[in-house]
Amino acid sequence: MTVAKHFQHKDGVLHAENVSLVQLAHDFGTPLFVYSRQALHDAWESYRVAAQGRDVLVCYGMKANSNLAILNEFAQLGTGFDIVSGGELARVLAAKGDAHKVVFSGVGKQSWEIEAALDAGIKCFNVESEAELERIADIALKKGVKAPISLRVNPDVDAKTHPYISTGLKDNKFGVDINEAPAIYARAQQMPSLNIVGVDCHIGSQITEISPYLDALDKLIALIKQLQAQGIELSHLDIGGGLGIRYTDETPATPTDLLSAVFKALDAADLGHLQLVLEPGRSMVGNAGVLLTRVEYLKSNQDKNFAIVDAAMNDLIRPTLYDAWHDVEAVTPHQTDEVAPSYDIVGPICESGDWLAKDRALHLKQNDLLAIMSAGAYAFTMASQYNTRPRAAEVIVDGESVHLVRPREELQSLFENERLLD
Repeated sequence: MTVAKHFQHKDGVLHAENVSLVQLAHDFGTPLFVYSRQALHDAWESYRVAAQGRDVLVCYGMKANSNLAILNEFAQLGTGFDIVSGGELARVLAAKGDAHKVVFSGVGKQSWEIEAALDAGIKCFNVESEAELERIADIALKKGVKAPISLRVNPDVDAKTHPYISTGLKDNKFGVDINEAPAIYARAQQMPSLNIVGVDCHIGSQITEISPYLDALDKLIALIKQLQAQGIELSHLDIGGGLGIRYTDETPATPTDLLSAVFKALDAADLGHLQLVLEPGRSMVGNAGVLLTRVEYLKSNQDKNFAIVDAAMNDLIRPTLYDAWHDVEAVTPHQTDEVAPSYDIVGPICESGDWLAKDRALHLKQNDLLAIMSAGAYAFTMASQYNTRPRAAEVIVDGESVHLVRPREELQSLFENERLLD
């Protein structure tokens, strides 16, 4: 689901839609996150088309990118939201999202978060333990309301992705053992403050083929049939998110590939009446953004060349955390027939893990601009202020228009709430 068409070289300069990245660097400085509005729309459209007129609710997994402008854009298109904290719920409401289209996931929901979600009237809690089930039931009882719940089940399916973003194996912290689910549902059925509405399963992220989804779906269908035999009728099935994007040479499955197979399986099992809930995150925003950075220095140590840039692991931690690959594009490539030397693209932070890319063949000069591609997901949301570095600004490009949707942090703001001892 590459969106390369939204970031192309025109007249020798890399553009976001119709705006030069050189101009953006001049106007807003670097490092800078640049997003394409059209890319966001196109990603959403891929899910709308895949739904084929069926009852499908797309709940954007906002942990991928939670900028209010992006949330509002998706809300206007009709998405719901998959949240994992009370803070994310507050962002949804601030972005004018519909609380009735919110599903609340996460293994450690605090009491105040549950109360806030009940007050907002969310669609569903994705419950991840029996202890959480009891807490939700107690809070709902005290508030005199019925809490809508589904159980997040762990099907012990290998999503064939990085172990840090695999969530559907029995040794992962997420969900409850699918074999124990019938008993837990039966217990929930006896709690008057709970309303059982669905079942949820999320097996991981950056999944590039549909077979793991279908393996999990087989187990979910068997569970739903068993629940029906127990007199428990569900209204929705949440198969999570996790569809991958193209970072380098992947050929990820599309939403149509996935949903066509899911609809076929559900219809064959006489479960086509269930609303299908999806929680895509990376596939909605990953290829819609780049991280723009400037080369501060070029340096060679024996056989290794380094391009030291002004972006760092505090801006994009995925490479050092997951050994993740991000393509690197020169904003204004140098025209030469010489063989390009190989560079490690590194930042100024005092950690050996502060790198954005390794062994990249590039013709570089000091002050060149580079675009770290596919940086729309899990970049700014995982950013920090390590080394007292202000977090980068974010802009959204819409054709020839540019919208500053988050200014660069000011140094003073990084410690203005700290206090000296008397």
